[in-house]
Amino acid sequence: MSVTTRRTRLAAAALAAITAVSGLAACGNDDDKPAAGEKPAKLVVDTFGEFGYEELVKQYEKDTGIKVELRKTAQLAEYRPKLVRYLATGKGAADVTALEEGILNEFKTNPRNWTDLNPLIADHSKEYLPWKWELGKSQDGRLVGLPTDVGSLAVCYRKDLFQAAGLPTERDQVSALWPDWKGFHDAGLKYKQGSGGKAFIDSITAVSNGVMFQGNGDLFYDKENNIIADTSPAVKNAWETATGMADISAKAQTWSPEWSGGFKQGTFAATFCPSWMLGIVSENSGAANKGKWDVAAVPGGGGNWGGSWLAVPEQSKYPKEAAKLAEYLTNAKSQVEAFKAKGPLPTNLEALKNEAFTSYTNEYFSGAPTGKIFGESVAKIQPTHLGPKHQAIKENALEPALRAFENGRADKAKAWEQFTKDAKTQGAF
Repeated sequence: MSVTTRRTRLAAAALAAITAVSGLAACGNDDDKPAAGEKPAKLVVDTFGEFGYEELVKQYEKDTGIKVELRKTAQLAEYRPKLVRYLATGKGAADVTALEEGILNEFKTNPRNWTDLNPLIADHSKEYLPWKWELGKSQDGRLVGLPTDVGSLAVCYRKDLFQAAGLPTERDQVSALWPDWKGFHDAGLKYKQGSGGKAFIDSITAVSNGVMFQGNGDLFYDKENNIIADTSPAVKNAWETATGMADISAKAQTWSPEWSGGFKQGTFAATFCPSWMLGIVSENSGAANKGKWDVAAVPGGGGNWGGSWLAVPEQSKYPKEAAKLAEYLTNAKSQVEAFKAKGPLPTNLEALKNEAFTSYTNEYFSGAPTGKIFGESVAKIQPTHLGPKHQAIKENALEPALRAFENGRADKAKAWEQFTKDAKTQGAF
């Protein structure tokens, strides 16, 4: 057995031990359980980023008389530790909890932490992208999560800044600038020259995500969940492509105040936009920049970055009602409305065919036909295997090493060495 295999199995065992404690703690709260048939006054929903549920829950409240509290966390990096704490202590978790693809497998390690949704809702297995539905199941067959969205890739760009730098502004012409990643870099250099030296993209970590999630092979783990971060061709390709674009980067760390403010200030002219990022871009850019942004194709022709499921923690006092709320938030109509509100791309097959989705144009993004742009790419998405600690490796190993190189704290070789060392640590514990 390899060292990596042993570490991975030890990691799984450690996580199982932690989550087993949470399962016992949750089972120890019988005195707090409501009486049979008692209707909840309120259900809590935990999400990160922008899911577009604000108006949907208002309608749910009218229909059911049950109050819904949305607890939103901006960053997944802040969201995951909270969830770990809730499960470890057996208290504090929401009734409905979003699980992003980067943390899903980690939290499915012990399915006892999650309510099996199968007996609580109707059979919807034929209503979603098949691979998306299957990923919501645990190894013991429990339906842990209902599919929300996928993160089909595109590029969001500032038309006004492109025009000022002498670049085309129409989305088809802009897409034609970068049929591949070299073309994207060339466009960035032209922008930098035409703008007097301004940065083209927000950061090279955004580039690495765009490249990695184009489905070109295993990333940090192989199919047996051995850590292969130091030998993965897909990761190495993302590294080489991203580090090659440091000369056009604003070096704005994603989710930092500088990054959020950069959208309004025009610190950079382009960023990689999974569908769910549209709401974040518009929120950060503000009303004054409405109509200045547009959406173009991603270099290389597509990819999938992100996507989530809604689960019900076992510690919820109202699992049946929570399951019904998750069912409501993920149905075809709700997925269309969430997309129109904030951009999460539907995975419900009926929603993807709905004219309200396919014909939708986003006025904030210069009337871009985002339903068509993102919807046409869904069928091409190939799921990428993400191991149990994928998100931890990405956020705590890959991205810090890329930033160290980008900011001049380490040369390329030293930064890669840092990444491969930290990847083994983050993946094992």
